[in-house]
Amino acid sequence: MAGDSPESGEVPLLYSEGNVAARVALEREVRGWSTTELAERVTRAGVKMNQTAVWRIENGTPRRRINLDEALAFSRVFELPLEELMSPPLEGLDIDSRRLVQEAVEAFYEARDARDRLHHAVVAIADHIKAHPDSSRAIHEQCLRLMGDERDARTLSGDIEDGGHY
Repeated sequence: MAGDSPESGEVPLLYSEGNVAARVALEREVRGWSTTELAERVTRAGVKMNQTAVWRIENGTPRRRINLDEALAFSRVFELPLEELMSPPLEGLDIDSRRLVQEAVEAFYEARDARDRLHHAVVAIADHIKAHPDSSRAIHEQCLRLMGDERDARTLSGDIEDGGHY
């Protein structure tokens, strides 16, 4: 396919099936998934795929073509925008670096989601206390019981009194 092989003397395309195949292999390896596990995840994402298809996409000669539904499913399972999946891998970023970045990105989103959950819970408790002011002391005592650490419980109680976590 034109643009897939730099040895052909042609300028490689910015977006190509070859890039997607290389990124599928790289993203799978970064996550430590087998070809079987990736195939199962793609199938759960709504596009039936088996281990052999993944292997042929990554290693086949000729390489197995990727249809749009499959590209979208890969994008979904890797949690990457389709444009990123189609882009060539960054130069100078080895597998260990990619794994570390992947872990940091996942932790970032988990922390953000946890902060949002905490904020909504704190707002709900603050609203409850406004509607039932006599419950305030018991709520703060319950925070201390559940948390076990007085400083953390005071911090949470302060957030509740302020009406939010942010």
